[in-house]
Amino acid sequence: MMGYHKPGCLGHYDFDQIAYFARKRFVDGVDTVALLQQAGSEREREEIVLVCMLDIEDDVIKDIQLKCRYSLDCEVADCRRLLKEMIERELAAPGSDR
Repeated sequence: MMGYHKPGCLGHYDFDQIAYFARKRFVDGVDTVALLQQAGSEREREEIVLVCMLDIEDDVIKDIQLKCRYSLDCEVADCRRLLKEMIERELAAPGSDR
């Protein structure tokens, strides 16, 4: 799959890595703490945290303010919505390794 590149927000991250972490978390069942312990860089930890936002209830996420380096580029609800859409497309794509 080609990486997703959008100016601002998720465009600064490697979507292939985000999708990989999403599969590990939600398909393989690896818990967030284990994923964070396996992260090899600060960027990977940030990508894992983005994935974990998918597990937060809608009524809670609206009160969260992003504190990442790209927080001026997007709102947390928009970031999560975009991330959900991209991961759903990735998992539905023929040949995706589910």
